[in-house]
Amino acid sequence: MKKTILTLLIALVLLGCKNKKQTNGKLNVVTTTSMITDLVKNIGGEHINLQGLMGSGVDPHLYKASEGDVTKLSSADIIFYNGLHLEGKLVEVFEKMKNIKTIAISDAIDKNTLIGSEYFASNYDPHIWFNVDYWIQATAFVTQKLSEAIPEHKDAFQTNGANYIKQLESLKTKLTAKIETLPKEQRILVTAHDAFNYFGKSFGFEVVGLQGISTATEAGVQDVQKLSSFIIEKKVKSIFIESSVPKRTIEALQAAVNSKGHNVTIGGSLYSDALGNSGIIEGTYIGMFEYNVNTIINALK
Repeated sequence: MKKTILTLLIALVLLGCKNKKQTNGKLNVVTTTSMITDLVKNIGGEHINLQGLMGSGVDPHLYKASEGDVTKLSSADIIFYNGLHLEGKLVEVFEKMKNIKTIAISDAIDKNTLIGSEYFASNYDPHIWFNVDYWIQATAFVTQKLSEAIPEHKDAFQTNGANYIKQLESLKTKLTAKIETLPKEQRILVTAHDAFNYFGKSFGFEVVGLQGISTATEAGVQDVQKLSSFIIEKKVKSIFIESSVPKRTIEALQAAVNSKGHNVTIGGSLYSDALGNSGIIEGTYIGMFEYNVNTIINALK
């Protein structure tokens, strides 16, 4: 059944690629992750019809297309996705559609600057949104692509893109100042999976994920024991669960550490592969990033 749905998805989307399917005079734009949805919303605004496939708490590594997605994708004029194999179960669809109307925002970034990953067939770590500079590049890239697709609204897109870049620059300044209040020796971030490597590289954190970069495979007993020893050795005060990953692995890690006489707390839940619910501050990229940093700093201080 799942294979049938995927086959139908590809067929319908490819069939629809040749013709525009505007609604109310606006192009239909579909995005994958909630981070990308927020980015495109900030640029496209009222001039596009925007639909996101993945909502709050959704793990893109394990996401599978639903029948509802068939309708969204087949009616789209433009599809923005992350790329770098983040949307693991959708890669086959997007690769077949590449150079037609699907756009990977990771194409905006120089691959030589990306972090390598053994977990994605020697590809790259796909969690690029945790580098604010990359997200600024992605903003300029999406602005350009929307301007090319809908030239009559180019001025609006350019204005929106420029305004959003200013907000992202301000965000980076604010986060840097906040992180500077945490001593360097305390900047050790232990989470459910390696979603925060770009964050660590940008802000000087040593980052360790229990499950590696992908959530497709679960952590084993040896992984838990190895990481518990690391936590004790480094005197890590708090570890973190993630909103899109089951918390049981981190709870098992906490139990393993505490059983060895070192008290480690769960410092809170971080947003990693998805934003928070729509309508709250964490439901935006900027709000999510600020929330994460505040949570990390407050727990590790």
